[in-house]
Amino acid sequence: MLLRLVKDHLKPYSWSLLAIVTLQLLGTVMMLLLPSLNADIIDNGIVKGDTDYILRFGGLMLLISFLQVCCTIAAVWFSARTAMGMGRDIRAAIFRRVGTFSIKELQHFGAPSLITRETNDVQQVQMLVLMSGTLMVAAPMMMVGAVFMSLREDVGLSWLIAVVVPVLGISIGFIVTKMVPSFRKMQERIDEVNRLLREQITGVRVVRAFVREERETMRFAVANDELTEVSIRAGRWMAGMFPTVMLVANLSTIGVLWFGGHRVEAGHMEVGALTAYITYLMQIVMAVMMGTFMMMMIPRASVCADRIVEVLDTEPSVVPPAEPVTDFPSPGELVLQDVEFTYAGADAPVLRGISFSAHPGQTVAIIGSTGSGKSTLINLIPRLFDVTDGSVSVGGVDVRRADALQLWSRLGLVPQRAFLFSGTIASNLRYGKADASPEEMWAALEIAQARDFVEALPDGLEATVAQGGTNFSGGQRQRLAIARAVIRRPEIYLFDDSFSALDLGTDARLRAALKPITREATVILVAQRVSSIRDADQIVVLDDGQVVGQSTHTELLSSCATYQEIVASQLSAQEAS
Repeated sequence: MLLRLVKDHLKPYSWSLLAIVTLQLLGTVMMLLLPSLNADIIDNGIVKGDTDYILRFGGLMLLISFLQVCCTIAAVWFSARTAMGMGRDIRAAIFRRVGTFSIKELQHFGAPSLITRETNDVQQVQMLVLMSGTLMVAAPMMMVGAVFMSLREDVGLSWLIAVVVPVLGISIGFIVTKMVPSFRKMQERIDEVNRLLREQITGVRVVRAFVREERETMRFAVANDELTEVSIRAGRWMAGMFPTVMLVANLSTIGVLWFGGHRVEAGHMEVGALTAYITYLMQIVMAVMMGTFMMMMIPRASVCADRIVEVLDTEPSVVPPAEPVTDFPSPGELVLQDVEFTYAGADAPVLRGISFSAHPGQTVAIIGSTGSGKSTLINLIPRLFDVTDGSVSVGGVDVRRADALQLWSRLGLVPQRAFLFSGTIASNLRYGKADASPEEMWAALEIAQARDFVEALPDGLEATVAQGGTNFSGGQRQRLAIARAVIRRPEIYLFDDSFSALDLGTDARLRAALKPITREATVILVAQRVSSIRDADQIVVLDDGQVVGQSTHTELLSSCATYQEIVASQLSAQEAS
C-alpha cells in the first residue's frame, strides 16, 4: 500500500524526482573521488615531500567538496518541495473522499481516526518521502560506488566487505521485523487517545456536572499508558539499531587496520591506499546506516499508508447517479412510497412501509416517541442515507437519480443538533446563501426570532462564533440555524426537532413568522411538542418505525391511540381540544 500510495501521488513530480536522482548521483560521485585524491596526496605528495603536488590536488579537493555540497543542498531542496507537495495532495485527496462519505462511512471510521489519518499518518508518509530523497537515493549509490572504489584500492581486503555487509543486513532486518507490529499498535493507540481526548473535551460540562473527573482521568490514563508502553517497546528496538551498526563499523575498522597494516608492511599496499580504504569502508557503513534510518521509518510509514489507502479506497454507500437528473418537474413536491430503511448490521429495519406525500403550501408534521425513526426519516430526504426499499422523490424525481447539488439547493435543513461553524454570524448565514446581503440576513434573523440578541451584540452580524457555536445558548444556536435555512428560501423546509430548545412563546412567534415565507413552500416538521404541530395540514404519527396514524390533529385525537397518549402526556383535555 505504501508503494502504491507514493507512486500514485508522486506522478506530478516526475521532473523533481529526476533532478533529485541526478543531483544525488553527482554529489555521490564527487564524495567518492575525495578519498582517492587524498590517497594520492599522501603517497605522491606527503611521502615524497612535493608541496606543489599537495597544493594542486588539495585545491582540486576543495573545489570538488564545494560542488558536492551544492549538489546536496539542491537535492534536499527538491526533496523538501516534492515531499511537502505530495503531503498536501494526499491530505486534499482524503478531505475530498471524506466529503463524499455518507453518515454510514463516517460512523465506521469515527472522527478521531479520520483526523489522525489526515494529519499524523500523512505526516509519516511525507517524512519518509523527504528522507528518501535525501538519504535513500544516495545510500545505494554510495554503497555500490564505495565497494567499487575500495576494490580499486586493494582487492586483498575485499573479504572484509563480504563479511560486514551481510552481518549489518541480518542484524537490521531482525530488528525491523520486531518493530513493525509495535508501530501498527502505536497508530491504533494514538486513535484511542484522540478519541478519549475529543470526547472528554466535548463533554467536559457533563463530566463536571456528575463529578466524574476522577473516572475520566483514569480512562485517559489507561489509554495514555497503553500508548506509552507500545511506544517504549518500539523505541527499545529502535534504540538498538545504531549501536549495532556502530559496533560492526568499529570492528570492521579494527579489522582493516590490522590486516591492512600487515599488507602495508609486506609492501602489497600503500599507506594512502589504506587510508582511502578505511574511508571507503566507512562510506559503506554510512550507506548502511542511512538505509537503517530509512528502515526505521518504513514500517511506521507503511502502517500509516495502509490506513490512508483504506480511507481513499472506501466507496461511499450513497453513490452519485451515472446520469444525474437536473430537471425537477414538480417543484416542492415530496413523495415517500413504501420506504424501508435498515442500518448496516442491524437485525430489523428502523423504518417500514412509510408512505406519505407533501405539496407546496402544506405543512406535514412527524411525531412519535424517542427511537421511532423520525430523524432517520428526515435524513433520507436529502439522501444522507439511501433507502433499502421503496423510494423518496423530491420534485418528481427519485433522490437516487437526482443531481446532488440540484437536490440540496431545493432543501433547507435544520438538523436536530444545531451546529454552527467557527467564524461570524454573517459567515454562518452565508452557508444558506453565499451572496446574501445584510438586509437579507437581518430579515432572516427577524423571522427566526434571533434579531434582538444579535443586535445586542457589539459586532452585530460580525460577532464571533466559536467552533460549534458554543458561545451561544442552545436556543440561540437553534434560531441561528433556522435563520440559515430561511435565508435560502428553499422549496422544501426540513425542521428536525428544531424548536425543542425554544420556550413556548418564542416557538409560537417563530411559527407565525414562518407562515408568510413558507406559504408556497413545503414544510416537513419533526417535533416532540404537540403545541408545535397541532396546526399542521397533516400529522404523521410514527411508532416503532411504522406509520400508525396520518391525519389532522382533530381527527387523530379520535382515531389514533398513540397520538392520544402523546397528547395526554403534554396537554390538558381543554388544551388538546
